[in-house]
This record gives sequence, C-alpha cells and structure tokens, in this order.
Amino acid sequence: MTGSALAKTKNKATSKTAPPAVKNPFLIALGARVRALRARHGLTRKALSAKAGISERHLANIEYGEGNASILALLDVATALQSSLADLTGDMTTSSPEWLLIRSLLKHQDEANLRDIRLEISRKLGAQNNHAATNARIALIGLRGAGKSTLGKKLAKELGFPLVEISREVARLAACNLSEIQDLYGMRAYRRYERHALEEAIQIYTDAVICIPGGMVSDPDMLNLLLAHCTTIWLQAEPDDHMQRVIAQNDLRPMQGNKQAMEDLKHILASRRPFYSKAHFKLNTSAQALEPSFLKLKKIVTQTLALDL
Repeated sequence: MTGSALAKTKNKATSKTAPPAVKNPFLIALGARVRALRARHGLTRKALSAKAGISERHLANIEYGEGNASILALLDVATALQSSLADLTGDMTTSSPEWLLIRSLLKHQDEANLRDIRLEISRKLGAQNNHAATNARIALIGLRGAGKSTLGKKLAKELGFPLVEISREVARLAACNLSEIQDLYGMRAYRRYERHALEEAIQIYTDAVICIPGGMVSDPDMLNLLLAHCTTIWLQAEPDDHMQRVIAQNDLRPMQGNKQAMEDLKHILASRRPFYSKAHFKLNTSAQALEPSFLKLKKIVTQTLALDL
C-alpha cells in the first residue's frame, strides 16, 4: 500500500471514530433566539436570509448553533469585564446608571413578579387601562385565521361601533398594498405604518372594534399601546383551523412554495403565544362554531364594558 493510500485509510478510520464536536451552549442559545425571533415575525429562513443579505446556509448554521465563533471572543471579553454582551454592543438598558440599576433589580425576578412590576410601572406612568367605561375600544388580536375579521365585523355591527382593520388602514396611509410596502420600504417602514394607524385609531375613536394584524404584538411598544388603550381579546385557534380558514378565504400564501407551511405556522404560533397571552381576555374559536363563538365574544365585551344590549 502506498504512503498516500495508507494516509487516506488512517484519516478515514479517524473520521469514523472521532467523537462529534460539542456545540457551544452560548451559540446554541443564540441560534434558538434567532429561530424564535424569525418565527415571531412570520419569516421563513429563505425570506430572512434575503433581507439580511446572507446565505440561507449561513443562517441555518447560526440557527443550529454553528454560527461564526468570533462572537465567542466578544463574550470572553464581556465575561472578563464582568459584563454582558449588551454592555459591549449597547442598548437602551445600558444608556444610563438608572437603567443599569433597574436591570439589576429585575434580572432575577420570575415571570409572575415581572408581570406585576410591569403593571405597576404602567399605573405609575398612567398607561394602564382599567377597563372603565371611559372608552370602549375592543382590540382583537391573534394569528391570521383566528376569526378577527369575521367576528370583528359582527361585533361592530351588534354594538354599533366603527370597525377599524389596521391592515386596511396601513394600505390607506401608504397608498399601496401591504406586499408593496414591504417590498419597496422594508419591514421597519411597515411597522411604522402599523403604529401610525393604531395611534390614529386610538386618537379618533373612543368606541371601536379594532382588528390587529397577527404580527403586531411582536413589537413591545405596540403591545404596550394596545394594553394601555384598548380592551384586548386574544382569539385563539388550533393550527389546522388557522390554515383551513385562511385557505377558505382564497388566500393561498401559507402554502405557496413552502412544503413546511404547517410546521412554520406552529412555530409562529408558539413564538407569539407569550405575547398574545398578555391580552385581557381569551376566546378559543376552535372550541365551537361561529355563532357560539360570537355569543361568547359578545358576552365578554358587554360584561366588561357594562353595556346594555
């Protein structure tokens, strides 16, 4: 056997017996957060790679904990400085000593305590809706296909309230359809139009039924705005119902060019559930047919707002 052949044989044997490389826990957690954020914004890996200007393969490596290890060098520097990566890269919570002190107080609190603290801060800032009859803005939130438009129209008609569909208002403000806004101006501009539309609705109407786009709750600023100025109701549904209802409306977008449509939908729903769950009320529209769902929705609203219907 020649030397080169022997070397190849040794390399082959070594490759078979060598243990798999252990992934760095930090990179694994980083990848998980990227996947969760992508799902929360309703983006496929292909769509995000195009927006970010990186290859789909590179993005996949990041998501599965095999990203560029140079970030680990920054992590080592932060650790040596007894700091976090946020302290190095800079964000709102590193902008002043007061922010740093607040962050220190909050970092070991559990979810229940954090919720109580958030509500207390909202009250302190005068930004917490107490469901008093001073306004009757009903905001329906949930993933596309939960029944927001259908139930929203019926509820607005029953109450005699204006119906505000934020997606339609965005198209009106931008003077073009939703896909054109994203293609021409990008997601940041789209979110700005959404915020403008919501702020305008809150300013104009004290009584209204407002249908909120599925991904709008992913923006903490807009979710805080909804919770402060509207009575929010999360319309829940099973993934199969979400998909079938959207397709029944002749909207084939969930299926086009995406063999993993149902899996993607489940990931989106799971990533947004913690945000949807902040709503003041919840209604499962998969638990019964349309009319019983509407009657339950009507009951929630009339009892909460003390309306005589």
